[in-house]
Amino acid sequence: MWRKVFWLVSGLIFALIAVTHHRHPHVLRWLYVIGPLFLVGLHDIFQRDNNVLRNYPVVGHCRFMLLAIRPELQQYFIETSQDGEPFSEELRTLVYSRAAGHNETLPFGTQHDTYAPGYTWAMHSMAPTKVPESEGRVIVGGPQCKQPYDASRLNISAMSFGALSPSAVRSLNLGAKLGGFAHNTGEGGLSPYHQQEGGDLFLQIGTAYFGCRTPEGNFDAEKFKEKAQLDQVKMIEIKLSQGAKPAHGGLLPGAKVDKEIAGIRGIPVGEDCLSPPAHTAFSTPKGLLEYVVQLRDLSGGKPIGFKLCLGRPSDLMAICKAMISTGIKPDFITVDGGEGGTGAAPAEFTDFIGTPLNEALAFVHNTLVGANLREGIRLICSGKVVSGFDMACKIALGADMCNSARAMLFSIGCIQSRRCNTNMCPTGITTQDKSRWKALVPELKGVKVANFHHRTIESFLEVLGAMGVHDVSELTPRHIYSRTSTNGILPYARIYDYLAPGAILSGEATDRYSVYWEQANEECF
Repeated sequence: MWRKVFWLVSGLIFALIAVTHHRHPHVLRWLYVIGPLFLVGLHDIFQRDNNVLRNYPVVGHCRFMLLAIRPELQQYFIETSQDGEPFSEELRTLVYSRAAGHNETLPFGTQHDTYAPGYTWAMHSMAPTKVPESEGRVIVGGPQCKQPYDASRLNISAMSFGALSPSAVRSLNLGAKLGGFAHNTGEGGLSPYHQQEGGDLFLQIGTAYFGCRTPEGNFDAEKFKEKAQLDQVKMIEIKLSQGAKPAHGGLLPGAKVDKEIAGIRGIPVGEDCLSPPAHTAFSTPKGLLEYVVQLRDLSGGKPIGFKLCLGRPSDLMAICKAMISTGIKPDFITVDGGEGGTGAAPAEFTDFIGTPLNEALAFVHNTLVGANLREGIRLICSGKVVSGFDMACKIALGADMCNSARAMLFSIGCIQSRRCNTNMCPTGITTQDKSRWKALVPELKGVKVANFHHRTIESFLEVLGAMGVHDVSELTPRHIYSRTSTNGILPYARIYDYLAPGAILSGEATDRYSVYWEQANEECF
């Protein structure tokens, strides 16, 4: 009732001002204030979509204005240095400092709760060592590979042009060039911006075969061959799934699909670009390995591998059985954690589908070891790798190398505004709006990417030295401890199962592995 009275009175005042403004011109000023509010209020009362605005006309808009700036208020005024998700302010600041070449030391002690469950640390040695810089690199390429690649232990994870702006892609690739590491193209195809700066590339082939597809959306061998044999392309990665949305194709919102992106990918302009959830070039574990051979031949013998987010363990073991029966092995396997990030993904897939990275990495490593397949296959972990300690933890679990996406974005100025899916990224990184991405200067940002990479690798080697190891091969799960409760701690070697070589084949593996091995079928997933 009060709303009707309020707007009746407002209407009368509005009419009074309109009638008397000739005799009292100064009263007209109030018309400019009350008039628009009156019209907004009338609209709010009679619209039917939003019950808050019907009950609280005009005033209700304040709620939506505050919600619009809630992430900024949360980040700037409420979060502690440890609170921010998915990356805390402390981690973001670490990347910014290393990228800019600033002081990265911390004063007055750690702000982590070292007695909270989940706190993780490394066991240092009373006899620290000096780990050589050469341990920051590793050769990728098994016996079936003709062009092995000398890779950095840390590279840029898959992010497509389209999801990223032209300036962002150029900045990352220039950083890879300056720092001597590699840049994964993502599934969006090989764009001119990936090639412009000359940095090493990992060419990713997804389910939609962007850049090497037929008009019907199937794999085009000749288009792939043309790109894969470029000198700049060092490795090829078949994307089976990614951690942010496993078993769900990648999504590029239509707002980002301009004429250029549509031309590179071979898709319609302005329409949402949703990749299929599965490949059409193969459908079985054996088919996957035959596809590996096909790509290896077409590329001239470059390292070929695949990327997955671990789902049903029997699916991975089916691939392993197919490796044994066919004798075909990939050169690398990239393991993406279920906590992985992306520009846009359904909430259920982002939050609740996919095995977290630590468990997935340990399982994949153990399965390969237990099936006598680990030799010649490099494991690459992908997911929330920011610091040298992060690298040490993942490599202790079984990885040979690490890929990082979001940390690399921080190095070129990402502020974690989480607007990647709106085409309104305030830093110009995840947008195709030229008025926004022109603020990025690749010649300057590329240097920051290289700085971050160099200082992170340097930190990684220092952490290894503090643990008393002489090279990466000596790093084991026994070196990393995690708090399981207020008064309980365990090394990774006790938290995760670790199998002896051939344990699965000999029947000596734990039930967790032997049961899934029996379920695995190399003829189907």
